[in-house]
This record gives sequence, C-alpha cells and structure tokens, in this order.
Amino acid sequence: MTDTEDSPTEPVLRQVKASFGGLVPPSYEQQLGHATRVEFASDRTIRSRNKISYRLNHWPIWIWVFFIAPGPLTFELFARGFDWRMAAWLALVLVGTGLAGLAGKLPGVEPAPYIIRFTEDRPNPLYRRICYTFAWSAVVTFAVLNIAGLVWAIATGEWRLRQIYEAAYFPIAFTIWVLGALGLLPRVKPSTKNEGHERRYFYGSVWAVTIAQPSLWLLWAMLPRGRSWDTLKLTVFIGILVFVGNQARRGLLPRTRPIVPGELAISD
Repeated sequence: MTDTEDSPTEPVLRQVKASFGGLVPPSYEQQLGHATRVEFASDRTIRSRNKISYRLNHWPIWIWVFFIAPGPLTFELFARGFDWRMAAWLALVLVGTGLAGLAGKLPGVEPAPYIIRFTEDRPNPLYRRICYTFAWSAVVTFAVLNIAGLVWAIATGEWRLRQIYEAAYFPIAFTIWVLGALGLLPRVKPSTKNEGHERRYFYGSVWAVTIAQPSLWLLWAMLPRGRSWDTLKLTVFIGILVFVGNQARRGLLPRTRPIVPGELAISD
C-alpha cells in the first residue's frame, strides 16, 4: 500500500473525523518504526491563533500537573481528603498558572501555536521545558512509588506506602527535574526538531498512567489488603501500563502516531 492509498478502513476513519468535527486527525495504515499507523502533516488544520476554548481546555491540565507536584501532600489528599494545606497550595497553583496562561507561557494556552513545523529546528521555550519536565515527573514518580509500595506489601506483608512516599518521592522527582534541566527528556530538549516523535513518548506515557493510576486507586479502595489481593492490584496495574504502552508504541492511540514530516502541522 502506498503512503496515499486508502486502506479498507479509511472511509470509516474519514466519517469518524467528520462526526467529531475534525477534532480527531485522520490516520493511515503505514509501518514507521514500531508504529503501524501514521498521521500526515498536511491533514492537520493550520491556525494562526488558538481559540479561547482551546486555551481554557488546556489550563486544567497544568493546574493538575503542578498541584500534585508535592507528592507526599498528594498522598494525603487521596488517603485522608482535602484540607487547608491542599486549599492553600491549589490557590497558589491557580494564581501561578493563571498568570502564566494570560502571558501565553503555558503549552496549549498560548495565544498562537508555537510549533507549526515538526522538523524545524527552533529553540524550545523555557516555559515549555519547565512544564513538560514537571509533567514527566508526575507521570513517572507516582507510578514508580505505587509499584514499590505494592512490591513491599507483597514481600513483607506490611503496607508502607506513606513512608515510601515521604522517603523517596523528592529524590526521584528531583532526578527527573535535573534531567529536564539538562534537556534529556522528550519535549524538554533545547530544540523542537523531533517534536513529531517526542510527543509520542510523552502522550503514550500519559495514556498509560492516567488509565492505570485511577484503576489502581479503585482497586485499593474496593479490595482488602493482603498478599493475594495486593498481588492482584500490582498485576492489574502493571498489566494496564504494559498494554496501553504497547498500544501507544504501535501508534494506535490519539497523539501517539508519528506525523510524517515535510509539510506544515500544528503541535498539540
């Protein structure tokens, strides 16, 4: 099949795109690395300004990213509920991200898209590097600590997740922050040249974690403790991470497909 030849499913995909008002870019069956589907840059809408609704829809993402940055405090949120400390921190995050958004210094909240060519070697703005560094920290740190807590519970029969968060959260998070500062993380590098592929790693990780974490929280709330039950929780959690991660690797999830370069495209 050629790059432009439709597969039998393409008419259906075009109908889905039309049904969603163009919100979902069309994809095509084409092998590129590990991915089995790609997007064409020429299919993506070119815009000179971001709509107010688009900017507002991205703001809560960064509110959440920075709100959960103090991990032990976030652990208390899920263990005991909302209190004055969370309220004070949330207020600070709302003000900080709100001012950054008004200044156009939050990814997706800018008045106009920054990246329109996925292969163009442009400087990656500092605000993007900071935001995506903290996003990577949220994606990686909580998943690693939850796995560690479950492994400890299975091995010893004791539930020590609170102590693990207090001891290990900031060392892990700080390591990721340093990697971001050095430009060694996808979407945090000094240049945006490889954005078309780096976004795959980022959104693939986000898909996996945002599905696995609520599933684990639900199991934690519904199932009793004990080696057998904790083994089940760990198995489900890791199983979701692996399955969703593999779907993203193959480009079968939104925003995880390689974008064939060479034409204008808007980064999302």
